[in-house]
Amino acid sequence: MTRTLFEIVPNLSEGRDASTVAAAIEAVESTGARVVNASSDTVHHRSVLTIVGDGETLVNAAVALAGVALERIDLLAHSGVHPRIGALDVLPFVPLRNATLPEAAALAHRAGAEIWRRYRVPSFYYGAAARAPERRLLPAIRRNTEWAPDEGDVLRHPSAGAIAIGARDVLIAFNIELATTDLRAVRTIARMIRERDGGLRTLRALALPRGDDRVQVSLNVTDYAATPLYRVVELVRALAAERGIDVLGCELVGCLPLAAVEATAAYYLGVTTL
Repeated sequence: MTRTLFEIVPNLSEGRDASTVAAAIEAVESTGARVVNASSDTVHHRSVLTIVGDGETLVNAAVALAGVALERIDLLAHSGVHPRIGALDVLPFVPLRNATLPEAAALAHRAGAEIWRRYRVPSFYYGAAARAPERRLLPAIRRNTEWAPDEGDVLRHPSAGAIAIGARDVLIAFNIELATTDLRAVRTIARMIRERDGGLRTLRALALPRGDDRVQVSLNVTDYAATPLYRVVELVRALAAERGIDVLGCELVGCLPLAAVEATAAYYLGVTTL
């Protein structure tokens, strides 16, 4: 019988200290989980890991990771352009093979309870793991800083903050770099394309400064079949061109399904897939 397979995609509020990221990977792999991708960004001051395994293994990996984050990351000394609520900021559980979203939600709840019991770091549940409808979307948890956590009896740990622990389907984290320093213009583009403000279905978008010569459209594509990557890129390209801004390039954070690559390649090559 083929075993169930899940992934977790933790986002750590550390993108500059390679030793901390290495310690996180070592702690995860000590549980038997497999790290298939690691991506760090110094400007975001953030690292994203993609980790696969069975449910029990990934709960253990999540708890081990929370311990490393608590020990090595202090939010009081943290600065980065990406929004964050915790040292281990986001921890989604994703069903991959012979697994369901309700099962992923149950794993998320187990991980949050054990992290609180062991480390006294509170958690908010989002996505399919949310315990209230207004908490389903991750941006709502970031915005509502007065909300009490779902797990724990303090709003934030003094140095580690809180964790947003969720259950969701596969998501593509994808960024588009624009050749401008006009953050206001790129915020307008992000607002025009994201679902929350009437843009593309399932798309989330932020504008983030990337230095002296560029601004980034930071994207989460939550349904790549409904909103293909090429459609997002070409819409951003058109909106940027209207403002005299060039696209410098794109960046993938973590992994993505092969079907998303095939659809985008077919579009740009002008071929039909069967």
